[in-house]
Amino acid sequence: MGGGAIDADALLDWYRETARDLPWRRAGVSAWQILMSEIMLQQTPVARVEPVWREWVARWPVPSAMAASSQGEVLRAWGKLGYPRRALRLHECAKVLAAEYGDEVPDDVQVLLGLPGIGAYTARAVACFAYGQRVPVVDTNVRRVVARAVHGKAEAGNPSSRDLPETEALLPLRVDRAAMFSAALMELGAMVCRARTPGCGECPLPRCAWVSAGRPESTVVRRTQKYEGTDRQARGRLMDVLRGASGPVERVRLDMAWTRDPGQRDRALDSLLVDGLIEQTEDGLFALAGEGGGSGANT
Repeated sequence: MGGGAIDADALLDWYRETARDLPWRRAGVSAWQILMSEIMLQQTPVARVEPVWREWVARWPVPSAMAASSQGEVLRAWGKLGYPRRALRLHECAKVLAAEYGDEVPDDVQVLLGLPGIGAYTARAVACFAYGQRVPVVDTNVRRVVARAVHGKAEAGNPSSRDLPETEALLPLRVDRAAMFSAALMELGAMVCRARTPGCGECPLPRCAWVSAGRPESTVVRRTQKYEGTDRQARGRLMDVLRGASGPVERVRLDMAWTRDPGQRDRALDSLLVDGLIEQTEDGLFALAGEGGGSGANT
């Protein structure tokens, strides 16, 4: 696959004209604030992230500000964004950045990968979007655009070790164009080259292998993920109780939050304890991480 497989000029022109005005894309946003946005945006829609991100930027504009807060404060501020372990890991990351990196987010991908909660995607996203580096940034949207435009497939299938080198080969050689190209590729997948309703009539690319092939049907077996009645929903209900409490609560408060399946509730509670999202006091009460205090105060 050559670097000309996706028309960079057409994609960049489209992006300059139509890109969403997202607050973390604006001038003056720090690498730390971009890192927060990237962690929040994992598996969570922009519309839900934006108001929480704005609150976090105001409350914790630098890592040391978050590091000075408790785990419980960060979890409470996370609210209903989902997958709250992301918040705990970001709190851990803030402590490391404050203590070891002078309150700055590193610009090197390998160094970023060594920080708590920073995986391959996030490390490259920060290097690209915060520091303008020429590195491939590959999420679900990017993989879908490449699968269609380059390979003529409706869907990308499972992530592969080929994804990064393939995407890197598409990047323009000029560093400034490469960083914008990465953002544009992601934007195209999110807004036009959508999974279920692709807007081919709106697509700026003059060539697309999938369209040229007659838009063949997907061969990927899609598994639908339900939420209602799952362990994840049970965990969320228990976390809601603790986020809304001013201190440790009795077990009965948690039991009342999920009555449909006591066994499932017990599993959810155990998993929250194992994940370090909540803690149990010496006298058997439950609280958000860092808020048990050992006092056993009842609410």
